[in-house]
Amino acid sequence: MPEHNHIDLVELPAADAASLAATRAFYSDVFGWTFTSYGDEYVDTRDSGVALGVNAIDDAQHQRAALAVLYVSDLEGARQAVAASCGTILHDIYSFPGGRRFHFVDPAGNELAVWSEDPDQTPVP
Repeated sequence: MPEHNHIDLVELPAADAASLAATRAFYSDVFGWTFTSYGDEYVDTRDSGVALGVNAIDDAQHQRAALAVLYVSDLEGARQAVAASCGTILHDIYSFPGGRRFHFVDPAGNELAVWSEDPDQTPVP
């Protein structure tokens, strides 16, 4: 299980499924990393030292730069704390395969995300 209040994942954006495949091949060829696919639009690896995802999901939550993703045990509590401490909620809580998350912008303008398991889903190891 990930550690509460720790960076658990870094996500890299990909423009589409073709650039995701090329990015996956690049890191596999250069560093020997193996990836797990979650459909045609998302892959991740733990071979990189910290979990690294590549995201080509074309929706309102799609980020445009590398994104640090923190794990918390209480997603709603973290969202309330971010909002109460002058953070801006960029994307409110939404579900994804394996959990739920939200994105926020800190006072310096940095976008981060926070995730937790979805109690209605089976956790992803």
